[in-house]
Amino acid sequence: MERLFGEDMGVLAAALETLEMEDADNGSELPFDLSLEEKLYAALEEAMARLASMPEPEAILYQKDDAKWERFGILLSGILSTLNSHNLDSMDVEAHIPVMEQKMVSLVRRSWGIDGRSGLLDMIRYLAQEGYILRYQLYSEASSPEELMDEAMDGEDRESASRAWRFAQRYKGRYAPNFMAGWDVGRAAMLTRWGCYLGWLTESEAAGILWELSQKVTKELHSWREFAQSYLFGGLMWKLLCGDSSAESYLGCLADAAADLLTGKAGQGNGQWRDCPWPAKSKQYPPKGDFGGYC
Repeated sequence: MERLFGEDMGVLAAALETLEMEDADNGSELPFDLSLEEKLYAALEEAMARLASMPEPEAILYQKDDAKWERFGILLSGILSTLNSHNLDSMDVEAHIPVMEQKMVSLVRRSWGIDGRSGLLDMIRYLAQEGYILRYQLYSEASSPEELMDEAMDGEDRESASRAWRFAQRYKGRYAPNFMAGWDVGRAAMLTRWGCYLGWLTESEAAGILWELSQKVTKELHSWREFAQSYLFGGLMWKLLCGDSSAESYLGCLADAAADLLTGKAGQGNGQWRDCPWPAKSKQYPPKGDFGGYC
């Protein structure tokens, strides 16, 4: 189970609590059946096509010591930052006031099960080295969902594994495991910035981790649009694992956030991805900063 769900166990619990509250207020939720899965696949492909049609500046070459790398690393957290109304102009996600710091601690603990520096670094390492790239690969290579199950799994766990297996089987011919890099790196970048805000990482350490995450993601993906598509792709697999039948609205929120980052809205100061072009393919630079080789 830990290998199948990994860092999402805390998020899964939170998602189920939310679904229970909605169920109490609004009646039974929609059944998660094959017809709903097909609807979600259609929603994913529509959202990804929408992103593919959006304008984006040409990728440009970044030099090793280019200041744009720091900006690029921060913007890897762009989707979650936009959804949470976080600052994207500096490493700090919010102003340092006690109520906001407590809110951030609660968010990281409840959603990720992380209580401090050690757990944070373990999670970032997991996302950078394994994450959904490995998970999607395991589901893609399994000849049946039963290969992913064990005796400790209950009925809900088995249904979850079956949904994710069907997802991987559907898309494995179109998307290789490394396409999940945007989903893994985007969340790792957000965790890095949250950890820095909470004082669990120094700003220098956070910058070093974001540098390495930047090197990883630019090796696998080629544009902000592809990064956003990867994030939606991983997000749907996660929702299928969670058994969250509201996944269609979730995909819409992710796509809207990515669209704001790509194009901006008049007078609202968005379009941060548009203003920071994707790094063009070049040789991969060696690790840099306090966490050289960490990820």
